[in-house]
Amino acid sequence: MTKQPFEEPDWLSDPQAVRQLTSTGELRAALNFGNPVLAQRDPATGEPRGVSADLARGLAQRLGVSVRFKAFETAGKIFEEAQDNTWDVAFMAIDPVRAVDIRFTDPYVLIEGTYLVQERSSLHHIDDIDRSGVRVAVGEGAAYDLFLSRALRHASIVRFETSQDAIEQFAERGLHAAAGVRQPLETYAREHAGFRVLDGCFEVIKQAMCCPRGRDAGAQLLDRYLDFSRSSGLIKEGLRRSGQGDTKTA
Repeated sequence: MTKQPFEEPDWLSDPQAVRQLTSTGELRAALNFGNPVLAQRDPATGEPRGVSADLARGLAQRLGVSVRFKAFETAGKIFEEAQDNTWDVAFMAIDPVRAVDIRFTDPYVLIEGTYLVQERSSLHHIDDIDRSGVRVAVGEGAAYDLFLSRALRHASIVRFETSQDAIEQFAERGLHAAAGVRQPLETYAREHAGFRVLDGCFEVIKQAMCCPRGRDAGAQLLDRYLDFSRSSGLIKEGLRRSGQGDTKTA
């Protein structure tokens, strides 16, 4: 019977790889709670849950160390600390700007970036957004902020501290749309009358595991751990248990 990849002895045979991911004797995992598809707080205990937390716990278990979660409300804040040695592994969307300081694995989850508008808005299609005079709210430093900063030629971007701030304030500030991850936008539209989410997407956001640049051996270990997590069903199970079972895996 063939063993699971992570059970092979050579998985942890490189002490440098383990040391690069656990330099403080534990695995410091950065979680972005601004993306509820990947990370949530347990309403009863406040403990991290979701597929990102599951992946971090599974990795720490296999490395033989404890996991310490570091909470962030935006991916941009995680990126800002990429070279400050405050975290060892994180879960973020792949982007060329971030790749300067961060080494990404292949993606494990695919998420649609789209727009929330008011029900009475004349904007009905993704292509309607990029027009002169249209103002789009985004969470500063989010993957879709980085993407739309490159992609939009005519519309303007208005940045808020968090993605949730952008969603909640775009109409109040007289903006035309809020950009974000489809699932939280649809949740907001269901819970608040007078809003709708556009069909289609402006970007398929590729979510990956990552570590700071300069930890090449550790990054290779993450690649292999992610392969194991996909083939073993850990990722799909983590999404299902956190109520995100309809999310596309890569």
